[in-house]
Amino acid sequence: MQELRDFIDSRQKMNLIIVAANIVVFVVLSILGDTENTQFMLEHGADFAPLVREGEYYRLVTSMFLHFGIDHIFNNMLVLIFLGDMLEQCVGKLRYLLIYLGGGIIGNIVSVWFAFRSGDFAVSAGASGAVFAVIGALIWLVLRNRGRLGEYSGRRLILMAVLSVLQGVTAGGVDNCAHIGGLVSGFVLALVLCFGKGGRLQESE
Repeated sequence: MQELRDFIDSRQKMNLIIVAANIVVFVVLSILGDTENTQFMLEHGADFAPLVREGEYYRLVTSMFLHFGIDHIFNNMLVLIFLGDMLEQCVGKLRYLLIYLGGGIIGNIVSVWFAFRSGDFAVSAGASGAVFAVIGALIWLVLRNRGRLGEYSGRRLILMAVLSVLQGVTAGGVDNCAHIGGLVSGFVLALVLCFGKGGRLQESE
């Protein structure tokens, strides 16, 4: 138990709040119903392009905090608790929040746009677009820092992103448009928000 407390105490606070918010939402929805039921998730804020076009824009945000089952949230939060922590150390709380939320929302907008282009409409949810935004931002930071950021190299992060996208392409039920949109927007947001900032590991603002 003490090791868990020490681990939590060592985490960056904004990222920890975001992870906790995702977990709390998942637990509450699991009590209320079945998080693997598409209709249930749609009723509680999942993303669905036709409804967004009808004016339910809040789904671009709420869907970022919903997950289809325990495996879905576990995988996303496992990545976020480490990579999100690193990004917040580099850019501070406010910039981190803007990259996370902004990248996630833009990823969902790209997903909605592509759904209308392809005519393939599906209910989607998850923090993956925002997590990819974190990866995109870290890629920009490692490139700015001549290829390394702590224990992560640019090559390692790019490989992680490529493998994640490829896994989504080969697996069913994965919103790759949100992933790619989040990755690119995270890179661009980091460039804009952190221009002139070294982005080296340090205490967050």
